[in-house]
Amino acid sequence: MKTLASGPLPSPQQLRYLVTLGEFGHFGRAAEACAVTQSTLSAGIIALERQLDAPLLERRGAKRPIFTPLGLDILREARHALAALASVTEAAAAARAPLSGPLRLGVIPTIGPFLLPRLMPALRENFPRLKLWLREDLTDRLLDSLAAGKLDLLLLALPVGTAADIDTLAIAEDPFLAALPLNHPLASLPRIPSTALGGESLLLLEDGHCLRDHALSACGLPGASAGEGFSATSLHTLVQMVAGNLGMTLLPRLAVDGGVLSGADVCLRPIDGDRPSRTIGLAWRGRSVRAGEFKGLAPVIAAALRPAP
Repeated sequence: MKTLASGPLPSPQQLRYLVTLGEFGHFGRAAEACAVTQSTLSAGIIALERQLDAPLLERRGAKRPIFTPLGLDILREARHALAALASVTEAAAAARAPLSGPLRLGVIPTIGPFLLPRLMPALRENFPRLKLWLREDLTDRLLDSLAAGKLDLLLLALPVGTAADIDTLAIAEDPFLAALPLNHPLASLPRIPSTALGGESLLLLEDGHCLRDHALSACGLPGASAGEGFSATSLHTLVQMVAGNLGMTLLPRLAVDGGVLSGADVCLRPIDGDRPSRTIGLAWRGRSVRAGEFKGLAPVIAAALRPAP
């Protein structure tokens, strides 16, 4: 059996083909993402298999790629290898001019639309040579892109579970508020007792949005589910459901300050208790040579997160 020591190492392009195929689960879409033909991508992966003298994909007429157990192991290592290669150029760029040039930032949907309008002007003012590329997505997919070297930094809600080789920095607390229909019995109270939430029909974001779990955990309601089976894909939709008298929900102060209630007939009340909130922070690959730069962004982000006067 051949070993890597007896032949050339896999090329970055071969690893990129493999990682992109793992991400898209489709040869055509993976080839399009790599800006090559499908036959070129397939040939590159076959060449990698021959080089490793090991099958990475099952080939029994399946319409979608199925990775062998070894293929899944190689896929994971390929992600780490590409991230390590990316850190080489990052180190050189950071040494030349900190916080300048491209920075690929991932942000979750319950933060991006409400913070970025305030944050972007501050970043341009403080770091005029920084070229920021943004991607909005759910936490799990952002973490996958970070691990694969497709993103440099994430702005999201902490904690992020047990993601391996990820460093995080908490920046600020974002309190939760109760949003209720105008005719809701609790709307007459100046503050909503957290104990009263357990018996209410809560409207929540659908599974996959970390805000769902963070809100329920912060308010001491683990395991609660969406009222009457309803859920939404955005905070704006949740607000309209509340305005439609379908139930109440929990909103982060950041979204309220960002105008999520604009035009909606909704009653907003603070929640009594231990000031339930989510933690907003940054996440990057462990041992990144740009960790110092990322930490340098924290004060600017914290200032943008402060509630409007």
